[in-house]
Amino acid sequence: MTREVSAVRAVLRTGVTGAAVVGLSAMSLVAGTAYATPAGPGVTATVLYRTTVGNTDYTLREITIPPGQSTGWHYHDGPLYGLVKKGTLSHFDATCAQDGTYPAGRTITEPPGPAHVHIGRNEGSVPVVLDVLYVLPHGSPFSEDAPNPGCDFQ
Repeated sequence: MTREVSAVRAVLRTGVTGAAVVGLSAMSLVAGTAYATPAGPGVTATVLYRTTVGNTDYTLREITIPPGQSTGWHYHDGPLYGLVKKGTLSHFDATCAQDGTYPAGRTITEPPGPAHVHIGRNEGSVPVVLDVLYVLPHGSPFSEDAPNPGCDFQ
């Protein structure tokens, strides 16, 4: 076993893996919503650890979402495993339905692909802080912007 694989397994053992949560059978786009939705003001991310094993990039990031802000609509090219460290994350799918509420201590998993467009929102009064492990094809971006699917919120 290589040192990188050992390090990735150690990261996974810290509690960054979790229950599969995001479900979406089909994404339907509403005409006139062709604009990508960037993250809200003050949303930050810091890389804590990064390695590549074969053709897969493993990156652990700490993401902070201020009260009233969101991640913007997006999807990922690989699965994500997150741990909410502080605050409560509200998670919505492309049908505009809230598909999960994650307080501190809860885990979240996001499946890959454009059929799994979603947004994370902080509807609380304290910052949401997440540790997120990205398991992505080598060279992929952390997320792919997506248009608002017709929801009355960002």
